[in-house]
Amino acid sequence: MRRVLITGIKGFTGRYVAAELERHGWDVCGIGSHDEVGDGRYRRVDLLDSAGLRTVIAEVQPDAVVHLAAIAFVGHGDADAFYTVNLIGTRNLLAALAACAKTPECVLLASSANVYGNAIEGVLGEGVPPNPANDYAVSKLAMEYMARLWADKLPIVIARPFNYTGLGQSESFLLPKIVSHFRRGEEIMELGNLDVWRDFSDVRAVAEAYRRLLEACPAGATVNVCSGQTHSLREVVSMAEGICGRSIRVQVNPAFVRANEVKSLCGDPSRLRSIIGDWVTPSLEETLSWMLEQ
Repeated sequence: MRRVLITGIKGFTGRYVAAELERHGWDVCGIGSHDEVGDGRYRRVDLLDSAGLRTVIAEVQPDAVVHLAAIAFVGHGDADAFYTVNLIGTRNLLAALAACAKTPECVLLASSANVYGNAIEGVLGEGVPPNPANDYAVSKLAMEYMARLWADKLPIVIARPFNYTGLGQSESFLLPKIVSHFRRGEEIMELGNLDVWRDFSDVRAVAEAYRRLLEACPAGATVNVCSGQTHSLREVVSMAEGICGRSIRVQVNPAFVRANEVKSLCGDPSRLRSIIGDWVTPSLEETLSWMLEQ
């Protein structure tokens, strides 16, 4: 069995990626920054602990790596954390992998479609010049540039996922917040700008895309992971109302309207499909139904 190391394995995405890889015959190990009792495949080590990372990687000797660990919530209050974790933490990981006696067959780094920013309308391909509009996006773009320094030592693939969601995602993200209001039977919900359009995928499909990218390993490639379709938050609320059979009153709270909000993000999945073959994500309505019916 090939062994894969997943950073952030206990996070929202990490759990789905671990399950996907296990189903397809991978020996899965993972690291994270929190204690976890009784899981022999898990090791606690912080990305900022260079020596600890080298020790764990020398012990695990992974055949492949999926790097998911990051500060991922755009509204996170500590700007410094974006750079220390997303940039310096990733550099420490790559340095540890390069120092290992066994070179991985593939290192998949999860970046973000937020690097495209807010300047260009239409469908965004990987060739669109980045224009990040917040610290999170800048930290991810900086990570991409930094990773190029290791391209001669490690087979690196960069994934740029657009928005995705699913069961178990934190309510600090918008779709789980909307779902939780419906599941609790609340009559009023406060949101920010309802006319923000996003390309939404299902976390289960994203996990599949990551697994297939890892197995194909187009080293040096940057690849969008996206559906190629957008929905506004207004449409999301309407879908949830249809699934639940009842309405909810939405109040726009100016405090929830972010400065430098990216108004529309729609990705072009052509490169992804050219690498891994046919790939589709469930419709947003199917994903919402799954989240609402649990």
